[in-house]
Amino acid sequence: MDQENTSLKAPAAPPGESGKPAAKSRAKRGPSIGDVAKASGVSAQTVSRVSNGLTNVEETTKNRVLDAMRQLGYRPNRAARALKSGQFKSIGVIMFTLSSFGNMRTLDAIATAASLAGYSVTLIPVQDPTTGTVSGAYERLREQQVDGVVVIFEAHLLDDADITLPEDLPAVVIDSNAGFGYPMVDTDQAQGARFATQHLLDLGHQQVWHIGGPTTSFSATHREESWRRTLKEAGIEAPAVLHGDWSTESGYQIGLELSRNPDLTAIFAANDQMALGAMRALHEQGRRIPEDVSIVGFDDLDESTSFWPPLTTIHQDFYAVGRLSIENLLQQIAGTGSVDDFTTVPTSMVVRKSTAAPMEGARRPSARRKNVAADKG
Repeated sequence: MDQENTSLKAPAAPPGESGKPAAKSRAKRGPSIGDVAKASGVSAQTVSRVSNGLTNVEETTKNRVLDAMRQLGYRPNRAARALKSGQFKSIGVIMFTLSSFGNMRTLDAIATAASLAGYSVTLIPVQDPTTGTVSGAYERLREQQVDGVVVIFEAHLLDDADITLPEDLPAVVIDSNAGFGYPMVDTDQAQGARFATQHLLDLGHQQVWHIGGPTTSFSATHREESWRRTLKEAGIEAPAVLHGDWSTESGYQIGLELSRNPDLTAIFAANDQMALGAMRALHEQGRRIPEDVSIVGFDDLDESTSFWPPLTTIHQDFYAVGRLSIENLLQQIAGTGSVDDFTTVPTSMVVRKSTAAPMEGARRPSARRKNVAADKG
């Protein structure tokens, strides 16, 4: 039975002493827009403008209307406003994981920017990043009547298929590969990895080892490719990459393995948490930081200043990523955005105490630079 289209009648009241039915009790209705207009001395149209957040109302009048709303307990009818404007003032977010520092910071920025624009946020976490689960999440958001969607593609699709999002609902993609045909916003991952690697080379290190993130992660892939490219441009053959899962424990296990390498003098870790784990392993194995081994992270966690020693790292502006994604999405909702937009947010190098020039007499890799044999001739 469709409850919305079915009226239920209450049983008739028992007759009173006069034989006439007793008066029906009426539920008390809430305050209406007319009640607010009467209490504030303005027209119902002015009350409507204020409740819809329009700016063509004088400040004193607006405050008078808002005071009347509070005193009467008036709540604007969201559904009625949506039917009139064609917008629900709601944005959906699809995420593949809630566990990573970057995703949580980005989500916080999205929620803040959306709230400032007068929008609520509905979050749909996706456990398995496949085309089917993404499409299912999209349909759930459509049923909840959102105006647009932000999709955070932190990982490659497991089924290795091209993602196709419905064209009738505006969307912005964060942390992904270009080529989906939708507006994208992302940190300049390649720039950050280049900064980190070049910093260590400029200090005089002859080789930089890399603790990579998961091979399924877009951001980890971009950072690894940039690290490898920077070494190649310096004439250095990149060593084998050891991949972690972003966790401190994985960084610790990889750090134990790297600490056994006597040629090790510099590490670039794909995030601060793995850098922290590697630092613990190096300390335990008697490798001093930065005297014996320099290390650079990526993210600039708040806690990175409290690492020992304080961690040199790459700063990501997660707030800018979230804000720009919402700005882009709102432009699409308004019909003024472009699907070809690809916005990269710059990174910056934060130099602290975990990096230094290699100590004089420290052991160097024996055949890392190309054309070494030519120097012997």
